[in-house]
Amino acid sequence: MFVRNKMTTRPFTVSPDATIIEANEIMEKNAVKRLPVVKDGRLVGVVSKEDVVQASPSKATALSVAEINYLLAKTKISQIMVKNPVTISPDALLEEAAVAMRDNEVGFLPVLDEGKLVGIITETNIFDAFTELLGFRDTGTRLTIEAEDMPGIMASLSAIFAQFGANITHIAVYRGASGKSAVVVGVQSFNTEEIEKAIEKHGFKILYKLQNR
Repeated sequence: MFVRNKMTTRPFTVSPDATIIEANEIMEKNAVKRLPVVKDGRLVGVVSKEDVVQASPSKATALSVAEINYLLAKTKISQIMVKNPVTISPDALLEEAAVAMRDNEVGFLPVLDEGKLVGIITETNIFDAFTELLGFRDTGTRLTIEAEDMPGIMASLSAIFAQFGANITHIAVYRGASGKSAVVVGVQSFNTEEIEKAIEKHGFKILYKLQNR
């Protein structure tokens, strides 16, 4: 799945000339924690709720409310934003976006297409896609099967399901350190007893069974 399939299009943005108060109002009004900073249609940085909090005077300050508001109204986003943020292409894989977020310890990435901001991809988008790809919410049965990590195993498992006319909707493989893998197979049917018996007859072990109705 590509970034363009799960990114948030037309994200809320802020100008580098906006004040901290203005940026905070955008975040509060639209329930977002991060904003791309755009000038003349080009991305120049990103600002987060955390950046705003760190730039704001401490609650323990001796400044009056009027003085605090004055300082916040004078501080521009260009002064606190993160410049040259990590970005990604809409044609990149979601896995690439996840790795980029993880490696750079960020919660979202601006998505640029030929230099133009076309969206953002967030941790929530990645989690939603992960759940969708695994079919965790889909109606049917999910069997987690222990199998040897060797060539031909997936073909053998697929043949068993095909024997019973089961429609496989999702497959995921989690490799272990002991030479064995946990293979998660999702099917639309709830009547999987005979399939389970055949799986175990062929030397596989069913570790877990989950049914979503």
